[in-house]
Amino acid sequence: MTTGHELRRALAAGEVVRAADGIYVLPGLSQARIQAAAGRGVVSHESAAVLWGIELVFPPKTVHVTIPRGARPPVRKGVVFHQRRLPDTAVRGDVTSLLQTVLDCCESLPFPQALAVADGALRLDPDLLDQLLVAAGRPGRGRARRAAVARHVSPLAANPFESAVRGVLIDAGIDGFRPQVVIDTPGGQFRVDLADEQRRIVIEADSFSWHGDRAALDRDCRRYDELVRAGWTVLRFSWEQVMFDGAWLVAVVRDVVKRAA
Repeated sequence: MTTGHELRRALAAGEVVRAADGIYVLPGLSQARIQAAAGRGVVSHESAAVLWGIELVFPPKTVHVTIPRGARPPVRKGVVFHQRRLPDTAVRGDVTSLLQTVLDCCESLPFPQALAVADGALRLDPDLLDQLLVAAGRPGRGRARRAAVARHVSPLAANPFESAVRGVLIDAGIDGFRPQVVIDTPGGQFRVDLADEQRRIVIEADSFSWHGDRAALDRDCRRYDELVRAGWTVLRFSWEQVMFDGAWLVAVVRDVVKRAA
């Protein structure tokens, strides 16, 4: 396709970049794809989720690459190599398929974060659910973790923060909260993040970016008051409380559920 002279000229001109010995890539390629090429593997796990356009609870701090068993990739700072034999159906170009990405994240991430990845994948492709249910039940490493996510995944979850709240509760044995429930009140209809309709408990995942101005404050006060007026108990949790004080969150919800029962 080209000559050594032309390759050296393109390299000097910045038209290509040397990723590893004998491997050259285009300069606009993402870091994850560069590292996958350098390791002769494919982008996988959280790194693949990002390339698929799935929002994560936490952005990955390292690049994840899956390589064939027995391969000896170069040691690279900030890159985690996973050795696994992947069938052709589990790969799309240089990235794991959407289904394989979810399965990998089920095995490697804490349950709330894995649930957020699976919820995000279903928002991209609702038909993925049937494939996930079948794949999650196959024997092998991580079967219990895959099955747990498959049982509770929902395309209705609006964002990873909301999914994480639901995941924290499920992980603690508290079930019954559905995402994005529409509630009728005397003041109109309100769509809430999570609701246990039997016990009439609402949980709102409140991020500062969504609730941080005067108009949002006015809207939130009216929303909260109308829900209480209609007989609902409303619990509101911040990002910091969900991510770093999960034990307290679980204790609060558990006590409120007991009281409602």
